[in-house]
Amino acid sequence: MGKKMAIILEGLMLFFFFMRGGEAVEIYKDPSQLIHKRIEDLIGKMSLAEKIGQMTQLGRTAATPKVMKEFSIGSLLSGDSSVPQPQATPQEWIEKVNGFQNGSLLSRLGIPMIYGIDVVHGHNNVYKATIFPHNVVLGATRQRDPKLVERIGAATALEVRATGINYAFAPCIVVCRDPRWGRCYESYSEDPRIVIAMTTLITGLQRHNPINSMPFVGGKVG
Repeated sequence: MGKKMAIILEGLMLFFFFMRGGEAVEIYKDPSQLIHKRIEDLIGKMSLAEKIGQMTQLGRTAATPKVMKEFSIGSLLSGDSSVPQPQATPQEWIEKVNGFQNGSLLSRLGIPMIYGIDVVHGHNNVYKATIFPHNVVLGATRQRDPKLVERIGAATALEVRATGINYAFAPCIVVCRDPRWGRCYESYSEDPRIVIAMTTLITGLQRHNPINSMPFVGGKVG
């Protein structure tokens, strides 16, 4: 009975093998598999160096497609004035991001990278993008309009996607009460209630609302 079962299982394995065009599909690359199964399979295949690479985020200027491939880098960031070239067009941004991504996909496990960019007051690193007021200004307006802030997030998201980028570094959710801190202008207010209200920028960026939670704010006020 045991031998018969083994033959049946072997036959099933061959069947699925040929159903997929004669190529074995890695579990972590198979979208029909459960997420936790794909994660377990991938982590089990990763070397220590690849795990370190995946937890690393490089500045764009320190990376090349070859670096992405050889070191399995997980993420890149365009920070202050980090651009492909002066006055780069959206198409030039896309080509640059795709170049890095292609390097990642050629790595041993082919893990795609995440490309992030600072968009604290619009897609401000991109030539001719829409520039919005800084957070401290939005928090100081008379109306303090969360709906307006949400619309700013949605408009920013459209421009970020237009350059091939899918990871927005925004907003800065801090409650600044000491203007000597150099990034106080990225805080909406010294009042945590105003800061919480202005996190609608996140729902604008993501195009959906969190379900029964505020994952980006540690607690509610009042």
